[in-house]
Amino acid sequence: MEPESGASTSRNPSLLSWVNLSRNLLLAYQSFGVVYGDLSTSPLYVFTSTFRGKLQDHRDEETIFGAFSLIFWTLTLIPLIKYVFILLSADDSGEGGTFALYSLLCRHAKFNLLPNQQAADEELSSYKYGPSQQAITSSPLKRFLEKHKRLRTALLIVVLFGACMVIGDGVLTPAISVLASVSGLQVTERKLTDGELVLLACVILVGLFALQHIGTHKVAFVFAPVVIIWLLSIFSIGLYNTIFWNPRIVRALSPYYLIKFFIKTGKEGWISLGGILLCITGTEAMFADLGHFTATSIRIAFAFVIYPCLVVQYMGQAAFLSKNLQSIHNSFYDSIPEPVFWPVFVVATLAAIVGSQAVITATFSIIKQCHALGCFPRVKVVHTSKHIYGQIYIPEINWILMILTLAITIGFQDTTIIGNAYGLACMTVMFVTTFLMTLVAIFVWQKSVVIAIAFLLFFWVIEGTYLSAAFMKVPQGGWVPLVLSCIFMVVMYVWHYGTRRKYSYDLHNKVSLKWLLGLGPSLGIVRVPGIGLIYSELATGIPSIFSHFVTNLPAFHKVLVFVCVKSVPVPYVSPEERFLIGRVCPRPYRMYRCIVRYGYKDIQRDDGDFENHLIQSIAEFIQREAEEPQYSSSESSSLDGRMAVISTRTLESTASLIVSEIEEIGVDSSIPSSKSVTLRSLQSVYDDESPQVRRRRVRFQLPNNPGMDPAVREELVDLIQAKEAGVAYVLGHSYVKARKSSSFLKKLVIDIGYSFLRKNCRGPAVALNIPHISLIEVGMIYYV
Repeated sequence: MEPESGASTSRNPSLLSWVNLSRNLLLAYQSFGVVYGDLSTSPLYVFTSTFRGKLQDHRDEETIFGAFSLIFWTLTLIPLIKYVFILLSADDSGEGGTFALYSLLCRHAKFNLLPNQQAADEELSSYKYGPSQQAITSSPLKRFLEKHKRLRTALLIVVLFGACMVIGDGVLTPAISVLASVSGLQVTERKLTDGELVLLACVILVGLFALQHIGTHKVAFVFAPVVIIWLLSIFSIGLYNTIFWNPRIVRALSPYYLIKFFIKTGKEGWISLGGILLCITGTEAMFADLGHFTATSIRIAFAFVIYPCLVVQYMGQAAFLSKNLQSIHNSFYDSIPEPVFWPVFVVATLAAIVGSQAVITATFSIIKQCHALGCFPRVKVVHTSKHIYGQIYIPEINWILMILTLAITIGFQDTTIIGNAYGLACMTVMFVTTFLMTLVAIFVWQKSVVIAIAFLLFFWVIEGTYLSAAFMKVPQGGWVPLVLSCIFMVVMYVWHYGTRRKYSYDLHNKVSLKWLLGLGPSLGIVRVPGIGLIYSELATGIPSIFSHFVTNLPAFHKVLVFVCVKSVPVPYVSPEERFLIGRVCPRPYRMYRCIVRYGYKDIQRDDGDFENHLIQSIAEFIQREAEEPQYSSSESSSLDGRMAVISTRTLESTASLIVSEIEEIGVDSSIPSSKSVTLRSLQSVYDDESPQVRRRRVRFQLPNNPGMDPAVREELVDLIQAKEAGVAYVLGHSYVKARKSSSFLKKLVIDIGYSFLRKNCRGPAVALNIPHISLIEVGMIYYV
């Protein structure tokens, strides 16, 4: 038996590598539908957009060859070398995109501007991703950037500007992709008018946005096959056109033709780069959607399928155009052999919809990440899949995107003008990504500054050339992403500034712990049965909302928990590390602090178990505090007690609590078994009006443990009884106003801008999934 065991062990490495390979191949297959829909539909409009304007004066075989040579080398240098070989290695715990790069930088250097960060956040397992902090030496450049807050603010603005351009992509991609795909109907015998084409495109776009709430996963199984059929179609047509029309096009793979193109066309050739760069639009999705796949799977998909298919298609289209110069205005559809025209048209339309879907989903994700950074107003985030984590839908953003997309489609009615706008947005994102990648190479990878600067200059020269050409087209549609970005940047800045001012006010108006300790365990007020959860953005100290409440209503719950829900600069926080529990005052006060930590890609699910997890975590903390003296609260009046990380993956019985589940019909657990006659009568009315549904109810009991410390037992009994009496959520209903001595600009930003955004965004109760039946709001005026 022993030799067999040894043989199976020796086979394990190869078996493991085979499992990894098959997993990566499966992910590579799935990535076609999510990542590459946009990039693979570029052949619909690249040549048409390139040969608009004065470059039409140079329409001949040599110029066509030069344009193809430019496309080939652009595809090779940027998507293949920069993204596939370099950028995909700069992931943040498997996540990609501009926010992942920024998050990496924030963890390896003190660039973070999130206000309520703590040393405990650095102990998160995902925080330690990458080189160890001890190994990183503090370079003069790092110290210089950390010292100057304005430079850190400038870095955040650069990241947000890149994010705004991605949102611009979310508006422009559906417009150009769908309009370009339906333009094939102008080639048919019964040519549709421009108006009819735009109407058809608008119908498809409305349908696309209207179906967003269903979630990508419901139709995702058809996405990958659609893109694969599309890729096979364009590869076959490209190969046929190359062989049939002009096999000499293969020579244009040489950079010699690229140089000849610029010598011959001069300034017109440089301006035409605004059209050439459309061949790489959608490249950023490879990096941005990394979290759903693996770097290896995306590399396999691009290098072995996408890259050859696109090169052969552009080659075939150029071969066709070199012999049919008059077809330049509709080059893709004209180059399709007549027998296969209609199947290719249908697949092209479906591929355009798939490409648009991926960018819309990415836009939702970017908005969610901006909100996590405190840079976007609160919006309702709906998680659309139980199986695919990160698939989200944001209703407000969806309808705003739809209105903007329809406005651009109806307003421009021309893929070339929309292409000018689209190219500028995509190239700006790439330009920002190159800059952030350079900082990551220096501060995270610890590469030589010389190597990092060489990387920066090499790609900035290429991208800067394209960007300069794109800026030349600002009057012809290029202004659209700039205007959209400016609007979103103003919204983000106003929200970020107002939020920071409000936090600063809270920080400087905290309630003195000395005053609280002087009142004694009863706090000088009536302590009623129940648990009061007081929400605040403060990670330490007592918020002013608490003193404001007890001053106006001198009664409060027997158990008090100060809850702070905050974001940390990591993509995900595991459930085991989500809760930080501590004690605010000595044991008789029954006052605790709970900090709930989320990563910038985490979804706050409305699963109704928050209360139960919280109770279990506090009970676990009470037990742990008695066993491990280092968690004991300092009796000093100047400090909160030490905080402990409490695991909350599942509700299960522990040494401190026995958990039992029962099903109740038609009873809402938000105010369970209240001792108040009034509350019970209100509850019965609520139950009569509500549909009879089955609800899961969790009950807590103390274990029969004679060895338990009497003080711990008493505290746990109080906690369980308070839970049975009911849980109330106390939230500040704040009005933020600028001080009378403030400047006119500050009054404009706070009194008009920030006030408008607060009134028209989702309330904090919705964002935090707080049940309205248990909500108490306390009015507060903040003079900032």
